[in-house]
Amino acid sequence: MTTSLQGPAVAHSGDSDTRGIDSQSRPGAEGQVRDNGPSRAGVPAFRNLIGGRWVDVADGPTFENRNPARWDEVLGVFPRSTAADVELAVASARRGFESWRNVPAPKRGEILRRSGDLLTARKDEIAERMTREMGKVLAETRGDVQEAIDTAYYAATEGRRLFSNTVPSELPRKWAMAFRRPVGVAAIVTPWNFPLAVPSWKIYPALLCGNAVVWKPAEETPETAAVFCEILLEAGVHPEAVNLVFGYGEEAGQPLVESPGIDVISFTGSTGVGREIGARAGRQLKGVSLELGGKNGQLVLDDADLELALEGVLWGAFGTTGQRCTATSRLLLQDGIHDGFLAELERRAAALRLGDGLDPRSQVGPIINEKQRHSIHGYVAVGREEGAELRLGGELPDAPDLAGGWFYPPTILAGVRPGMRVEQEEIFGPVLSVIRVRDFEEGVQVLNDTQYGLSSSVYTRDVARAFEAMERIEAGITYVNSPTIGAEAHLPFGGVKNTGNGHREGGWAPYTFFSEEKTVYVDYSGRLQKAQIDTHE
Repeated sequence: MTTSLQGPAVAHSGDSDTRGIDSQSRPGAEGQVRDNGPSRAGVPAFRNLIGGRWVDVADGPTFENRNPARWDEVLGVFPRSTAADVELAVASARRGFESWRNVPAPKRGEILRRSGDLLTARKDEIAERMTREMGKVLAETRGDVQEAIDTAYYAATEGRRLFSNTVPSELPRKWAMAFRRPVGVAAIVTPWNFPLAVPSWKIYPALLCGNAVVWKPAEETPETAAVFCEILLEAGVHPEAVNLVFGYGEEAGQPLVESPGIDVISFTGSTGVGREIGARAGRQLKGVSLELGGKNGQLVLDDADLELALEGVLWGAFGTTGQRCTATSRLLLQDGIHDGFLAELERRAAALRLGDGLDPRSQVGPIINEKQRHSIHGYVAVGREEGAELRLGGELPDAPDLAGGWFYPPTILAGVRPGMRVEQEEIFGPVLSVIRVRDFEEGVQVLNDTQYGLSSSVYTRDVARAFEAMERIEAGITYVNSPTIGAEAHLPFGGVKNTGNGHREGGWAPYTFFSEEKTVYVDYSGRLQKAQIDTHE
């Protein structure tokens, strides 16, 4: 599945599009997932995980996983799965579902808690692997792992709380209740920018509810996926309840979402691909949860704590090199503070250190790949053509220590007007569009005037304005006096408009998505009761 857009290609949230079983035993508890296949000239070769075993693909084509900070470093070789491999995984998941669903939910929770303990023990190791794989600095990849740990522990508690309703019947000597059951087999399709946190938001609730999963991770971050699956199996998840297929969207992702053996789909990625998945799933009446694009704005009013607002936009716009679905892509500044705030922002952003995420001095890591860097650079050119003023960045770095990777500097476009493409379209990189607004009213209007509605932020000392912003801003998330990025495992995450289809991740919401309610009536009256007919005669 591909997305066609006018102008530079846009990637969102990693733009994770949807493109013989007994041959190898799975790795042992020591975590040597990198050795699950023979190496090629010293480069580890990986296999799919099907039925608890690491297996070769049916046809044998592969792709390379490379370090975006040092592109000549090949981290591993991974299989390019096809529909035949997907169907093996789905068949395994269907078998696994029949066993895993019968494990009591509290016991499933205990197993997931154990996986959280294993993630905790290996946190630094996994973070380092993740930084090599997708580039963001170690402090952020540690946070990515921690988010998965938090989600594991939260999921464990829900194993004793999969509640529904027991309510009075309208008829005498009749008992009524509803309870939750698993849906079946879930297809999980995830992006590269949070290669552990985002999958954990989906996989933990799916497993806790008793489902089996088939996971197709982004091709840019396959090794993190292999490590996570290894940990789930070591923790005690049924070996056929977790299946992993590597590959590209059209070759593996599309067959996965269209497989008759898939009951429910959870996808994070671009809005265009999400629409395609929704259409295909709808024809088969499959449940689908979509977390899609964003064009998040931070509104700073004249009465704001400006130091706090500066810290917020620096982190929101340039943390993770702007490669977050919640990244601050637009900065709306009220007239009175616009010029001074912009000047100080430019000065501080210029001081951010670009470099390899493994270097503790680095603050901004690389772009995920050359194609995405080209897209980002193209958007900067579009912004300048539309009349924006380039205040910082906007050029490919020429420092020798950056020459081997896909680095792009923090970039600020000022004088951006509502309706410009750089103000409307998701860039997914370290490019910030600055917009001048007269007052709170105009700020809210401009902030809301996009096709997206994921995250938002307002900085003000006025309590009334803060509460009005909470009510009027059209977004799934609104932060007051903090940046647009950040999530907590026990709270809902998601957006409105073209950001998704109404489902939420985080908190209790995904447990309702990955389960379905069954209603039960027990009539112990000893006679036929005709419900509404009997009660209204």
